[in-house]
Amino acid sequence: MHPSAVLHDTGWGHPEHQGRLRAIASALKEDLVALHGRVEQVAPEVASVEDVALVHDAALIESVREVVDQAREFGQPVAIDADTRVSGASWEAALGTVGAGLEAVHGVVAGRYRNAFVAARPPGHHATPGRAMGFCLFNNIAIAAASLRARGEAERVLIVDWDVHHGNGTQDAFYEDADVFFLSLHQYPHYPGTGAANETGRRKGEGFTLNVPLSPRTPRPDYLRVFRMALETAVARCEPDFILVSSGFDVLAGDPLGGQLLEPGDLHETTLMVMEAAEDCCGGRVVVFLEGGYDPQRTGAGCVAVIRALAGVAMDV
Repeated sequence: MHPSAVLHDTGWGHPEHQGRLRAIASALKEDLVALHGRVEQVAPEVASVEDVALVHDAALIESVREVVDQAREFGQPVAIDADTRVSGASWEAALGTVGAGLEAVHGVVAGRYRNAFVAARPPGHHATPGRAMGFCLFNNIAIAAASLRARGEAERVLIVDWDVHHGNGTQDAFYEDADVFFLSLHQYPHYPGTGAANETGRRKGEGFTLNVPLSPRTPRPDYLRVFRMALETAVARCEPDFILVSSGFDVLAGDPLGGQLLEPGDLHETTLMVMEAAEDCCGGRVVVFLEGGYDPQRTGAGCVAVIRALAGVAMDV
């Protein structure tokens, strides 16, 4: 996590508020006994505009900068659209969060970390190449995937998205790309209205997008069974050199913007599935990015579960 991420101020009445990261930090602090010696916290450098431009149009980048400048001038949050707000600190938060993702993936490649969890805020998976939306300014996970490829550190990347909302921005970024496979399990129909099963890619990317729409209140065993099957399909088609995960904790039961039934232990299990797949195909190279999750206490518990899995700690320790 970049220190500036906590300064992105959408207002306390907004679902994606500053308390989310504070709740995650509190939950991890309470779990220090189990995680001691297994987890390292890193403060990364900010990304450059050139990094962001690996995915996003120059016009979008400039428009985000301009609206942040307005918020700084007004001294209060400014709305980009009905859902997405920025404050005077949001430019630094956005570049810092992109930088955290880049530090994580390149650090794993370099052997500094075995795997990583990025406490990304603002989140990213709804941001398309040309539009900030859905609480997201820049698409952190898409930029990380593009950077891995641009630096020749991975030829094929698999992005797994289990946020309760479809990651339309990530899909758009790679819809015609055969080198980034996008797998999304999401509630459907639901915001943002994309992610039907027949959205499978276009041109060279045909067959490299796999959407798995799920009904609200999908039973937990059914979700885990479908997740395993979809992951196996994606790995077989993609044969990835690196796996990235968009982890939305709004898939947990009780989230105010979701409608699913998963518990933190289920996300521990899905993370282990991803790690097992990564061990078989890409030397265990996995980085998980925070996306949604709007019940702070539940989001904190979910993060602990995912980080425990990444650190090799069982849920009952």
